[in-house]
Amino acid sequence: MQVTELTDQLTDIIIVGGGPAGLAAAIYTARMGLKTLLVDGQIIGGRAATAPHVWNFPGFPEGITGIELIDLMMKQAQKFQAELKFPDEVIELSLKDKMNKVITRSGQYSSRSVILATGTQRKKLLVPGEETLVGRGVSYCPVCDGPLYRGLNVAVIGSGSEAFEDAIHLANLVSKVFLITQSEEIIAEQALINEVKAISNLELIKGQLLTIQGDDLVSALTYSLHSDGSEHELPIDGVFIAVGSVPMTSLMKKAGITVDDKGCVMVNRRQETNLPGVYAAGDCTCGGMQIITATGEGAMAAMQAHRFVKSQKSKKK
Repeated sequence: MQVTELTDQLTDIIIVGGGPAGLAAAIYTARMGLKTLLVDGQIIGGRAATAPHVWNFPGFPEGITGIELIDLMMKQAQKFQAELKFPDEVIELSLKDKMNKVITRSGQYSSRSVILATGTQRKKLLVPGEETLVGRGVSYCPVCDGPLYRGLNVAVIGSGSEAFEDAIHLANLVSKVFLITQSEEIIAEQALINEVKAISNLELIKGQLLTIQGDDLVSALTYSLHSDGSEHELPIDGVFIAVGSVPMTSLMKKAGITVDDKGCVMVNRRQETNLPGVYAAGDCTCGGMQIITATGEGAMAAMQAHRFVKSQKSKKK
């Protein structure tokens, strides 16, 4: 996609992605004196902002909600004069020249260094009815769409911590939640499993989603039980799918960034990509897939980017 007649704005570093990795990077680069711009096509915080509770982030023994944690990180980045620009979708990257270019829906920016922290997007199950009913009862974002189902019944599909967190969040909004595990093995954290079992309007079903039904809106789903293979139909108003995530790296591949066969950005221990001055951090690198590991990678990328920018500036003197 070509963007024309845009004024090119120069900055020291551009961070693409406003999740924990991107925000941590912005805190570090801005505090170290670099002119820092962070851009994100959606809300700041990424998947972390949707977490109903974060119990394992150091410094919060009583836990903290995802949105509260992200809000604190945003304020910290802004305190050091980082500019946060959102929602402003990045549509093109040019990373092979001395000055990197990042083109968004609203402008064109040049920088000496770039940190890619684009995170992930949720996988699709590709079951009958899923694609045709997206936005009409099928959702991948309980925080975005959960309030639409107050007083109604919904299903959450998935066996990991993300699905269990979604189910807990929705149980506070809707009449009843059916959590269908999809896989036979439950891989969520034990603390989340215990919490789910204690919620009165949340039913755990060890089964596999087969179809999603409905004309204009979702009206039912069918699933089979893992225990005996029997099939059942469940009247339902909404279906939230949480069966894992995949890196959002299509733009990076086009720009020449090396990714592996799963789409994960390949970096070394210093978060360096195959292109000089370009770093990657957080879930797009398929590291720990945790808030704490994302922030650590963001900090490392920021420190390396700071060194790179300083070296480039000194060469011009």
